[in-house]
Order: sequence, then structure tokens, then C-alpha cells
Amino acid sequence: MRDFYPDDMASQNVVFEAWKSAARMHGFSQYDACVVESLELLKRKGGEEISEQIYTFKDKSDRDLALRAEMTPTLARMIAARQGALSFPLKWFAIAQCFRYERTTQGRKREHYQWNLDIVGETSLTAEAEVLATAARALSLLGISRGEVSILISSRALLSELLSKLGIEAQHHPATFLALDKRGKITDEEIGKLLLDAGLDAKHILAAQDLMRITTMEDALGILGSPTPGYSGLLALLETLGQYGIRDMVKFDISVVRGLGYYTGMVFEAFDSQREFRAIFGGGRYDNLLSDIGGKPMTAVGLGFGDVVITEYLASRNRLPAHSGDRDIVVGYMEEAQKPTAITVAQKLRAQGKAVDMALHSQKAKAFFSRAGDGGFTEAIYIGPDDILKGVVRAKKLADRTEREIAVE
Repeated sequence: MRDFYPDDMASQNVVFEAWKSAARMHGFSQYDACVVESLELLKRKGGEEISEQIYTFKDKSDRDLALRAEMTPTLARMIAARQGALSFPLKWFAIAQCFRYERTTQGRKREHYQWNLDIVGETSLTAEAEVLATAARALSLLGISRGEVSILISSRALLSELLSKLGIEAQHHPATFLALDKRGKITDEEIGKLLLDAGLDAKHILAAQDLMRITTMEDALGILGSPTPGYSGLLALLETLGQYGIRDMVKFDISVVRGLGYYTGMVFEAFDSQREFRAIFGGGRYDNLLSDIGGKPMTAVGLGFGDVVITEYLASRNRLPAHSGDRDIVVGYMEEAQKPTAITVAQKLRAQGKAVDMALHSQKAKAFFSRAGDGGFTEAIYIGPDDILKGVVRAKKLADRTEREIAVE
């Protein structure tokens, strides 16, 4: 897990502000919740991988609780609790702190923050397009160009249709999804063993693995024989993404399955174009989560965008701030006699909306300007006896050493 020093917080704030700005531009409302959840809710809805990574504990009443590993089950619980009073479709976002016990590697920590976008109660594929366009907007706000990120998209409905066409019964599809999602993480032989354990015979195991070699929608249609609902839906979504102006960022990839058990329709993941890092964000359509926890049946689309990978990516391109905070001016003084004037000047500038740091004790000019130069300030004001006599202090721009005068009242 992580500690955040001021420079780390400055980097985090850049990411968080981009997330918040993009969400608000697209009409999402912010929510939040406690980081502690019922263990049963998280295990039931998280899927195999998440269930193995949950931090669990018992409270003093011997209840089984956990630190949330992701936000979607909590969202579903909150909506189910007030489903009759809410107006749908709703568009909500959260920046949630999540916890997973797993091996720490590049892009993976045991604690991270995740930006969640969810549209609940909307059957139109415009919901998928809207969350993807919002995520693309955040990337743009972070200074990431269109060619730097690829959004890979597929459909669990389409994959299920393909599996059925190959003779694999629907009861085996969920386990097949989870096994195929592990491609690239474990060997093909290990995936074959998982599929065998899921009830597939040798013929169907080979057929399922061969599906992952599909590279185009035309390849999928060749197996299906004629357009199916899953195939047609994915084509329609791609067309809608063109209307949003982000079609060039999106690629069809049948191997995108997603490890979480609740996805039922479109699924997507975004990666840097060089594939140097883990997925930047991912998500998809989930139709059954609300009803599974006691709510009324209602479809939803969600997207999760973590802070770890995007921060590592920006750092690798030197695009994170070099200094912590947004401090405009630093005020210092030579002797204790000038301290009251320094306080007056600092308070005057703060009243004007400036971010001002004031020295807490007198300093020599060299020490003061050395600190000012290291602190990321735009201007520095150093007050000496002559400034008091003149009734004017000078604000020096640290970038070019030009000065402006400020009257002392």
C-alpha cells in the first residue's frame, strides 16, 4: 500500500481533476460509500479472481466484513436500497479507494484509487459510448493524444453466440469466459486444464482456444454464418463511437473478456499503444447484478479507471508536475520587525484569491530565495527595512526576475 508525500499528492490531484472534469462535462453525478462491505456481497459478485484477493476480517459482533476490492457491488447495493425513489437512467461517478491482496508489480498495488463511471437503467448502446467517450475525454485532459491509447472492445454476448455455434453448451460459458480471460497470464496448457475442469471435452477446448485467434468482425461472422444480436449490437456500438468522434481509438478484440463474473454484454479495456503497461481502464455491460442482490432487474454499464497505471504512464513521459501544490506567491522577511507587514501582505493577497505561503521566521535573502526557487512558486516577495519605509513591497517573478510593486496599506 502507498503513502502520498506532497509531490505524490500533486500528481494524484492532476489525475483526479481530469476525472472529475470529464465526468461533469458528460453529466455524471458524484457519489461515495464506506470502504467496508459485507464479505458475502463482494464474494458473491466479484468473480473468482476478486474473491481470492479480498482483505477480510471479523468485527466485534463477529460479522464477516471486507475492504472493498472494487466499487460496482457497492453501487448495486446502494441503488437497490433506494431503487423506488431514484430517477433512471442515472449517471453516477465515484473516485473510490479499493484494496486487493495480490503480488505488487508495475501497475498493480494492494491499494489504489479507481474512477468509476456507471449508467444504470439504460438499454441503449449509447450508454457504452457515453462512458467510453467520458474516459477518452479524461485522457485528453491529461494531455494524452489519441494515438497513444487503444480501446479494445468485444462482447460477451457475441462470444457466447460463437461458443454455442461451436457446440459448447451455455452452462459452460461462464467458466469458459473466466478461463479465456487468463490468456497472457498463464499458459495455453493451464487454460486447457481450466476448461477441462469446467466440463469441456478435448474437441471443445481446442475450439474455444481457436476462437481467440479471430482478429476481425468478418472472421466472427464467418463462424456465425449470419448476423446475430451480439454481432449486430457490436457493429452498432462501433458506429455510435464514430458519431462521438472516437472510432479511431477503438479496435475489435475477441480476447477481451474481463475477469469479473457479472458482465453480460459489451466489454472493453484500454491500453497504451506500445503495450508497455497494464490496462488503463476497463468495464462493460452488466444486466443481473441488481436483481442478484434483491433489487428489481435493471441493466447497467460501468467503467473502472485506476490511478496507478495512468500515473506510471504519465511519469514515464515526464508529464507530471515537478512540484507539489498550486502556490502562487511566497512571502518572506529579513527581521522580526517586518513580520507584521509580511502577514498583512500575505493576508491581502489571500483575500484576492492567491495561494500564498509565508515564511514563519526571519531569513537572510539568500536562504529565502533558495527556498522559493525550490518550491515551485510563481512569485516571491522579500520584505526588508527599506520596503517598510517606502510603503511598497516588490513581487519578483522567479521565471524572468521581473518585478511588480504592491502597496502596503
